[in-house]
Amino acid sequence: MKKDIHPPYRDVLFVDTSTGTKFVCGSTIQTEANETYEGKEYPVYHVTVSSASHPFFTGSKQFIDSEGRVDKFLKKYARKNAVPQAEKTETKEKPTPTKKKK
Repeated sequence: MKKDIHPPYRDVLFVDTSTGTKFVCGSTIQTEANETYEGKEYPVYHVTVSSASHPFFTGSKQFIDSEGRVDKFLKKYARKNAVPQAEKTETKEKPTPTKKKK
């Protein structure tokens, strides 16, 4: 690696602004402010979303799929005049393939 072109890697205190959760992680981010956390002073960076506040990690806004994907597709793109599959009474059998004689 070339010297003096890379920013210094150090521990940085990240603060989630929506929940107030704090965590220390190694980073090269450059910050001006410092804050004391657990008796040690760290450069601090404020983030709007972290694993403490993101819906995917908290489970607060999970999408529950009650219908299957195929059912949703058929319901969305069903023709207006089509008869639903449950009401169809006719069943067509597939013809059995015949072997050709040489």
